[in-house]
Amino acid sequence: MDEKQESKGLSIAAMVLGIIAVVLFCYPVVSIPCAILAIIFGVVGMKKGGRGMGIAGLVLGIVALALYGLMVLGVLSFVSALS
Repeated sequence: MDEKQESKGLSIAAMVLGIIAVVLFCYPVVSIPCAILAIIFGVVGMKKGGRGMGIAGLVLGIVALALYGLMVLGVLSFVSALS
């Protein structure tokens, strides 16, 4: 019973960190570590039994990293277009 609570806690942490990473993707100092932790906690939480919120945390972490990557590509494209 204690192991199930731990996996549920990891899955909840993954989802919360994923939400924070997506909302604050413009601030890479906060977003990138939160996204990486969301991915790690999501995978571990899914393996230990907390599937729903673990998947949500994993997906949100990946989405946050993708949004940050698109933002960087957009800025680089804009800068190169100016010169």
